[in-house]
Amino acid sequence: MRHTPTYVLTDPDEVKRLIRENPWATIVSNTATGLVASHYPVVLEETGPGVISVVSHVGRPDEKLHELGEHELLMIIQGPHGYVSPSWYGNGEFVPTWNHVTAHLYGTPEILGDAENFEVLDDLVDHFEKQLPEPMSLDLDEQQARRIAKGTVGIRLVVTRFDARLKLSQNKTPEVVDRIVAALETEGPFSSPALASEMKRARGDAPA
Repeated sequence: MRHTPTYVLTDPDEVKRLIRENPWATIVSNTATGLVASHYPVVLEETGPGVISVVSHVGRPDEKLHELGEHELLMIIQGPHGYVSPSWYGNGEFVPTWNHVTAHLYGTPEILGDAENFEVLDDLVDHFEKQLPEPMSLDLDEQQARRIAKGTVGIRLVVTRFDARLKLSQNKTPEVVDRIVAALETEGPFSSPALASEMKRARGDAPA
């Protein structure tokens, strides 16, 4: 990503929050046959301070296509993003922009054994289902679930470095930021309450 000091995010805890709240990742590998990209849900492991560890799975044969475990890969976490119209500025500017919250995570993944892979799949289902009034579970038919799990390969990515950005109009005056937030919270073609929430958080008036 473009290195703009105003927008650089260096706090590992904020990157962890981004992963928790946006668990759909793009995995990119530079393989012997060229670039490969896949998309999978991920779950953040709650580890010690400063450590970012993510678990997921891929469907076979993606583990071979990505050459998982053989080299570093890139995992992209994309948070809220959206178009920002200069008509919202109210100051005569005419150049639009695109605000976003994004993290690039790097590391060489660990391939999980069958037992731990099933645990990760079980946790993944529970992670999302627990939000529903009548959650489903792999325990409802563990034998069938284990058969299905054989078509997947579990991975753990302990992040060795990351490159993250919060591009949220930090270069604008407080008055302009207020107008952008208000526009994003209003119904319209570019409405994005989630992006507005990130902007309010960045300026310090949103709940932590």
